[in-house]
Amino acid sequence: MSGTPVELQKTPIALNLTPPTTRGPRGKPPRHFVDLTPEQRVAAVTELGEKPFRAKQLATHYFTHLTSDPEAMTDLPKATRDRLVEKLFPELLTAVRTMKADGGTTVKTLWHMFDGAKVESVLMRYPNRSTLCVSSQAGCGMACPFCATGQMGLTRNLSTAEIVEQVRRAARSLADGEIPGGPTRLSNLVFMGMGEPLANYKAVMETVRTLVAPTPDGLGMSARNITVSTVGLVPAITRLTNEGIPVTLAVSLHAPDDELRDSLIPINTRYSVDQTLDAAYHYFEVTGRRVSIEYALIKDMNDHAWRADMLGTKLNARGRGWVHCNPIPLNPTPGSIWTASDPAVEREFVARLRAHGIPTTVRDTRGSDIDGACGQLAAEEQGE
Repeated sequence: MSGTPVELQKTPIALNLTPPTTRGPRGKPPRHFVDLTPEQRVAAVTELGEKPFRAKQLATHYFTHLTSDPEAMTDLPKATRDRLVEKLFPELLTAVRTMKADGGTTVKTLWHMFDGAKVESVLMRYPNRSTLCVSSQAGCGMACPFCATGQMGLTRNLSTAEIVEQVRRAARSLADGEIPGGPTRLSNLVFMGMGEPLANYKAVMETVRTLVAPTPDGLGMSARNITVSTVGLVPAITRLTNEGIPVTLAVSLHAPDDELRDSLIPINTRYSVDQTLDAAYHYFEVTGRRVSIEYALIKDMNDHAWRADMLGTKLNARGRGWVHCNPIPLNPTPGSIWTASDPAVEREFVARLRAHGIPTTVRDTRGSDIDGACGQLAAEEQGE
């Protein structure tokens, strides 16, 4: 039968669930204002000999005006603002390259972190929303063989401030009208960049809390416009379920049967398809938030009509109305032996899911021509 695991070349990258260790210059980023709670921010400014209200002024500049430039903080004495910015706003990431597609409305940015680690984020503007695809790790330890990031291996987790800084920079770019269409605000965020978000659970959840906190303590975003993706770290899904923050959960499933998924998603050898779907359904039961099932369609590998039927049956066995399926034509990656499904096969797969009553939308592949779409982020420099 076509598409069985025996045809899949073994991935050369091993699954890595261990916390990243310091290697050479890599390690913990310097403390940043964003890493602190509002109370800790007050303590930090008072330790520097300033009045407590300076903390709120700094927060207003950062989260409302989207700046950490001391020259813009004209309501603070110059000596004060220079010193506070120096101590509390270290430069955590530097943009070294941007690539644009879709008439400039899709922008991929390569960032160098304070220690030389590399990550990418992708900003996408649509007619009715603007979405940032943000990275939560440098590299990824999940070792999925069809994903460029997964084949990099894991360098390290990002800190809360390193993640939030990607968001602030994108929000400022939109506010300044740098993306065609005039000034606007960042409305949506997806943790679908580099890394497995739930493998960096603490920093990701601190980021979410900061993003949804009302200004000036945070960015004031809606939790319902934030999507957290995972390949299926079941204990972390359960933990997320109990947070009480109504983000959207997206599960990168890619196969409905353990035999194939063990090869496509190595973590499946630890948490099976059924365990993953049970955890996802429980998330819906507790939060009332419909779960997204992500499914990269790979030619002759996982795109068979019978697998669509199996997926529809498994989803419906847990209930109706709890899930939405997003098939994604596989985005090409350098050296990959796999390609996207034929259009006719894709249409049949979608038709089978819809016949089971599963709401299904083929995912947009914006940014694929600049390697900015799902599974393509590899943080490569030009000439590498």
